[in-house]
Amino acid sequence: MTQVKSHVFRKYDIRGLVTGADPDLTPDFARLVGRAYGTYMKRHHDIERVYVGSDNRESSPALRAALIEGVAASGVDVTDIGQVLTPTVYFATASHGPRSGGVMITGSHLNTDYNGIKLAHGKLALYGDQIQTLREMIEADDFNSGNGRITEDFSMIHRHLETVKSKVKLGSRKIKAVVDAGNGLSGAYMPAIMESLGVEVICLFCEPDGTFPNHLPNPEDPELTKDLEAAVVAHGADIGIGFDGDADRCGTIDERGHHVAADRLLALLARDLLSRRPGSSIVFDVKSSQALADEIKKHGGHPVMWMAGHSLMKAKMNEIGSPLGGEVSGHIFIGEDYYGFDDAPLVSLKVLEILSKSDQSFSELLAGMPSLVATPEIILSTPDADKWRVISALAAKLKEKYEVVDVDGARAIFEQGWGLVRASNTQPAITLRFEAYTKPEIVRYMNLFNDMLKAHPQVDRTKLEELIAAYS
Repeated sequence: MTQVKSHVFRKYDIRGLVTGADPDLTPDFARLVGRAYGTYMKRHHDIERVYVGSDNRESSPALRAALIEGVAASGVDVTDIGQVLTPTVYFATASHGPRSGGVMITGSHLNTDYNGIKLAHGKLALYGDQIQTLREMIEADDFNSGNGRITEDFSMIHRHLETVKSKVKLGSRKIKAVVDAGNGLSGAYMPAIMESLGVEVICLFCEPDGTFPNHLPNPEDPELTKDLEAAVVAHGADIGIGFDGDADRCGTIDERGHHVAADRLLALLARDLLSRRPGSSIVFDVKSSQALADEIKKHGGHPVMWMAGHSLMKAKMNEIGSPLGGEVSGHIFIGEDYYGFDDAPLVSLKVLEILSKSDQSFSELLAGMPSLVATPEIILSTPDADKWRVISALAAKLKEKYEVVDVDGARAIFEQGWGLVRASNTQPAITLRFEAYTKPEIVRYMNLFNDMLKAHPQVDRTKLEELIAAYS
């Protein structure tokens, strides 16, 4: 029996510390994951080849090399595609068919004490029980043995980005964009691609540096986009675009220096898509604004609310044949003439294409959508052993008086807004979010949930009560 730290096997990926006296992710651990993944994929999908890449963190090359050794030791051929973006791994697997797999070593937006392993099959990602099965295989030493061939293909990222570039055609309007790569690998590629399409680009932190000396690359964190917001205004730019560390997410800033929420960005992309493909289903997560669903309906589309989590969203899109989806976290999936995975380079170029074909500013394009009052995600510490019971109890209570959407937790539909409670997939916590047309209404909804939670003292309500006070 091989003992591993079970907490690193999460719902959507494998993630843990790479520093300290007892790190979670080591080359020996990555080698075991590679053996388990290769074995699992061969047994369940008769896989022929695995493509493995990594981000530019200092801890990533050693983990990538060890994981490649592990895959090969399971008897599966493996191709090292080098330092790439996460969507490059997805592109490699999706473009080579269902007998291909992919692994990305990346810590995304986390600080450099952490790293992670994302796992793919074809155009979809492994998640949930599939990832737990890998843990069980490692613990049981249940591996295939063999001598898979190891090859290299460091041109994969160029083929990926050339394909992405071919999917857009910018209009005649000249666009000035500020790009903040956060010292992730996207800075080595995306500014040049945008310039080749006729965009004037001002770069912020575009030099890849895996120590992230300026700020962590997370374009959905308002504390980390202040430089981008200021640069857009200072340069009189039309748009700001920030990438996360592995470029499966991007965030946007309008010409006034204001952050554009991911669900509003998805609404803009949906409006554009539905002009070509009316009646299409657009998938979004339970945390998204009601304004998104209303905008989809307004432009002839079918809104589909689904569970949060990029792996779950991609699976739902694939199931129903949706050409577009996204979630509040910033993962947006384009399936129109593409594979439907989260590819921030493609999303950023699509937004530039829309803007370049309009005579309106970015903020004007978004102004037609109503702006509701919305809270950020409210994370309340709750023991893992209790959180599902708390969600069930609140859902049952809410259903006594309100319409409740329960695809992921409980989203109660009120007359002038909604409130959501769901269990966190990544930590011992429940999460809440609220939206309404006015602040008094949103406070009323937060108080309703707070009163129900008083019956569950194991839930730390401090952050919810602080927000109620702030909004009152």
